[in-house]
Amino acid sequence: MPASICRTRRLMLRTLLTLPVAAASGTPALAFAVDNYPSRPIRLVVPYAAGGGPDIQARKLAEVLGRELGQPIVVENKVGAAGILAAESVAQQPADGYTLLLGASTHVAQKLLQPTVKFDPAAFTHVIRIGVSPAVLVVGANSPYRTVGELVAAARHSPGSLNYASGGIGSAAHICGAAFASAAGINAVHIPYKGSVEIVPSLIKGDTQFGFPVAATAVPQIGNGKVRALAVTSAQRIPGLPGVPTLSEALGRSDLTLDSWSGIWAPANLPKPLVARLHAAMLRALADPGLRRFYAETGALIEPSPTPESFTRLVAEETARMRQVIEKNHITIE
Repeated sequence: MPASICRTRRLMLRTLLTLPVAAASGTPALAFAVDNYPSRPIRLVVPYAAGGGPDIQARKLAEVLGRELGQPIVVENKVGAAGILAAESVAQQPADGYTLLLGASTHVAQKLLQPTVKFDPAAFTHVIRIGVSPAVLVVGANSPYRTVGELVAAARHSPGSLNYASGGIGSAAHICGAAFASAAGINAVHIPYKGSVEIVPSLIKGDTQFGFPVAATAVPQIGNGKVRALAVTSAQRIPGLPGVPTLSEALGRSDLTLDSWSGIWAPANLPKPLVARLHAAMLRALADPGLRRFYAETGALIEPSPTPESFTRLVAEETARMRQVIEKNHITIE
């Protein structure tokens, strides 16, 4: 037998004999991985279309986070089924810190509405909440409705004649629209699109009469005169739209705070040292003045969770709250 083959076999045998020891301890390999993390670009999967408000925010965040970690953060838009495709994809990736998901309240709603989806919000590694963002009730710039009262009156006068747009079944815009219709006692038709960036074009074309895009998408379109804002879904009026009332104000209720939240998730069982490394880098990135100013200008509020564990608790609390919203307003996927 050639000497080279013998040497190769001896090397393979030594490798196999040492595997159980390494697997049993795991400490040296893990320590090396943490000390050298990240050693290559990180992929951030964003469940929103390129060019929309949430996508632009994610790219700004990726730029700052990349500087903190010393590696590029590559944003990958994986749009479809109101966030389901993105979540299912990331849930199947290795828990090595190189694939992250922009997880959101939408994913919690999707699991509640469609239990058979192939991901569980509770099973992800919850690294950090980024912040919250209200939605904005908007109508087309040429719409005859200038107040929530006028919109409600028209819907009551002709039940079923008004359509509202969303970025898909179970999306934040769908939840807001259904909750609004239920609270106002109106019958409106839900028109789901493939992504939230299609809400404003549908209003401009007249295919729908109102919608609830998140503030990051709505505020620029309001500023350029394409749509008109009637209300915001936050508990308080937002700095970017100080003259626009809250939905609770407009309808004289106290239970219509419907803020969306987002954060960084990783596949299940990401090693705790890597979670800690990512959380610390995210805290530094989210403290960046320029990033905070950009988020504020688009109607979002940066509110990072102080620990990964607190974000996990928040996801559990939000699941219970979202279940109540869905049940109370009889929201279904049909």
